[in-house]
Amino acid sequence: MMNPKHNLLNDDEPFKNLKIDDWAILNDIDQRSLCPVCKKSRKYFCYTCYVPVNELRGRIPNVKVVIHCVIGYLFYFQLPIKIDIIKHCREIDGKSTAAHVALLAPDDVNVYIYPCIPDYDQSERIKHLDPCMCRGTVMDEPSPKKVHMAQEMPISRAVFIDSTWNQSRGIYKDQRLRALPCVVLESRVSQFWRHQKNSPRWYLATVEAVHQLLVELHAATTKDEKYQGQYDNLLFLFHFMYSKIHDLYKHEDLQAYKRPLK
Repeated sequence: MMNPKHNLLNDDEPFKNLKIDDWAILNDIDQRSLCPVCKKSRKYFCYTCYVPVNELRGRIPNVKVVIHCVIGYLFYFQLPIKIDIIKHCREIDGKSTAAHVALLAPDDVNVYIYPCIPDYDQSERIKHLDPCMCRGTVMDEPSPKKVHMAQEMPISRAVFIDSTWNQSRGIYKDQRLRALPCVVLESRVSQFWRHQKNSPRWYLATVEAVHQLLVELHAATTKDEKYQGQYDNLLFLFHFMYSKIHDLYKHEDLQAYKRPLK
């Protein structure tokens, strides 16, 4: 019998219904330049400093939504929760999508290199997610926007492990994280082109997992208002790189997309 998740795949145009800015500007960059912080040679952005090259400064998305509306028409723009990413020390910087999240939402995202982990206050509403354990299907078509009120959020911070499946086990067992409640995402199949042996398609890239969590939080806290795509630009670089990979290789030839759905 066919796995029912096959009916939920959309490998032909997986980003079709997402509201992602035009990344044609990235195609205009044909030379590497120095990172404005560490001075190392980079193409589009620095994956260790999480900043764009000077040519792209101010020209790529900064993902924020309206969180507070107060008397006097003052508006605060940020993500509805804080994002912490615990990155394995052996995870290859240039292959990790944690940098995408930190670059595109710099005010609300922190990346820590394991074993460096913050001391989390157990009274804070924190959830732990391992993208390798975020199973799911392709998301439904996005729809309308909502002004988020901070008090509506069931959590205030989410902690993600950024590593390969084998590497993640050691981090997951760390007592500093074991005390945190764990969340499983169940509505997405990964479009990540990086292959991991013995892993199913529902093991998400870190940026996919962050995006999916925010979409699901929106759905859970704004039942009267549909999603309008306000977090989709978190996939700005992911979409661009996906397209570059698929310009070079056929989708069906890439091992990452031959992984089982179960």
